[in-house]
Amino acid sequence: MTKNQFANARYKYIHNGSEGHYNDIDEHHIVIRKGSGYVFFVCLLICMLLVHTIYLCLQRGMPGYYFGCGMLLSAILVRSSFQKLVVKESVVIFAAFGVQLETHYRSGRIDRLFIPIHKILKPILNEHVTPVTCYWSLALILHGEEEMMLAFKEKQLPLKMLIPIWKALCAATGNGEVTNAIAKMTTD
Repeated sequence: MTKNQFANARYKYIHNGSEGHYNDIDEHHIVIRKGSGYVFFVCLLICMLLVHTIYLCLQRGMPGYYFGCGMLLSAILVRSSFQKLVVKESVVIFAAFGVQLETHYRSGRIDRLFIPIHKILKPILNEHVTPVTCYWSLALILHGEEEMMLAFKEKQLPLKMLIPIWKALCAATGNGEVTNAIAKMTTD
């Protein structure tokens, strides 16, 4: 089992590949490195909401009503802010069968999507240019579908992390050609 990894300030790339007789599974994981600033901001917001609730309870004389409403709003805020946080996104390549796209959320929920290998026409690196920024995405062109399937739907990853996944997908689908420009970008 080979394990390659590298990271930047926001993401960590982990590659698990099998060697020998069981080299049919190739796992590529992108772990989101969430800073503690977001958690601190949510906790600060909840504390401010509870202090305001206690103030209303003492000033207006209806402690049960205001305290219950404040606790309910705090619970809704915590649930909504932490439920949809993405912790990890993965591309698992089964060479003979297909590709499985996984999204792991902080709440423990895992969304999985399996795409059979015969349905994938070609994996591509797609550049998105907006007036403010430019970013790359990894997409799969599927047979019989009008739209491309994005491999990483939640985050915009750096090109350095997308290229090894793209190369593995090209090798698994039989589209092994790598242009000189992309090969040059990986060595830089």
